[in-house]
Amino acid sequence: MKKLKRLLAKLPHPIRWALSMLVGFTLLLIGLIMLVTPGPGLLFLFFGLSILALELEWAREMNKQGLQGLEKIVAKLKVWFKIGKKDK
Repeated sequence: MKKLKRLLAKLPHPIRWALSMLVGFTLLLIGLIMLVTPGPGLLFLFFGLSILALELEWAREMNKQGLQGLEKIVAKLKVWFKIGKKDK
């Protein structure tokens, strides 16, 4: 993501904004389609939001909330697997 951010920083603002919107919303749309068809839909949704977060505040907030939710899920899974290993 840092490489993409550096590449976009070299472009003038209107071009950077348009390119971010085009790529971000395209990935979001593909991700939504993949939620009902085979494919990594959640991954595309995350990438689309990450690209939109470079320019849009609401996308930054959604991305932050999604990462916090993912951290909670991972923490619960770690606890669950540690308990499961002790029982065996």
